[in-house]
Amino acid sequence: MSAPRVDVTRVDDVAVVTFSAPPVNLYSLELHDAFDTALDAVEADLPRALLVRAEGTLVSGGVDVAQFHDRKTQEDTKDLYDRMIELPDRIAALDVPTFFAAHALTLTWALEVALACDVVLASEKAKFGLVERVIGLTPTMGGTQRLAQRAGVGRAKEVVLTGELFDAATFERWNVVNRVLPVDGFDDAVLDVVRQVAVGPTQAFGAAKRILRAYETGGVPGANEVTTQIASALFATEDLQHGMESFLQDGPGRASFTGR
Repeated sequence: MSAPRVDVTRVDDVAVVTFSAPPVNLYSLELHDAFDTALDAVEADLPRALLVRAEGTLVSGGVDVAQFHDRKTQEDTKDLYDRMIELPDRIAALDVPTFFAAHALTLTWALEVALACDVVLASEKAKFGLVERVIGLTPTMGGTQRLAQRAGVGRAKEVVLTGELFDAATFERWNVVNRVLPVDGFDDAVLDVVRQVAVGPTQAFGAAKRILRAYETGGVPGANEVTTQIASALFATEDLQHGMESFLQDGPGRASFTGR
């Protein structure tokens, strides 16, 4: 197998994080280390949107089971799982809009990373699964709970307990996938969606994400407690001041935003 690689490229104001671990993009600690280096670069120069995608015929065939099997104690195993869950948590914590592109089969860890992103875009041929049951395990990177957030507890149980594969249309119907796009031109269509968001008011999007995090932990009351403070802080942004002036002078939809 080739050494895993995670590259960061910039397309306008979008950071594109592309992972590759041939032949089938299995999760390994080496791949995770490469992700950390890539995310360090992203955080050091925050884009206005982040896109996570994979190279290869598959998004991922799962995890390197040998790295699980090498653990000899429960404590060592927990250390591994603690490390693994850091990756989706780190992506979820970003204040910029985040997108995941699933062009093909997306299993286990890759689906869990996708669920940590704000928007999941899938090609018509993509399939998804949390198939940890085949080795007697349950998902360890937050996929169960994040799936429940999107689709409900009943659907999360179905996905995890059956270990079946689900097509993109089904996951879109269950609100797991945000949009299903044609196979032909998929990469360009994904970038079009991401760019449309990247030119928006980035600080306001980050504010919305913080309010939604409060909702996830405290429901509507918890979100209400922080909404006015978070929203009023946007007063100091160039985008809000310009957006209001543009609205009053030229009408809606004519403002251009810089992300500041």
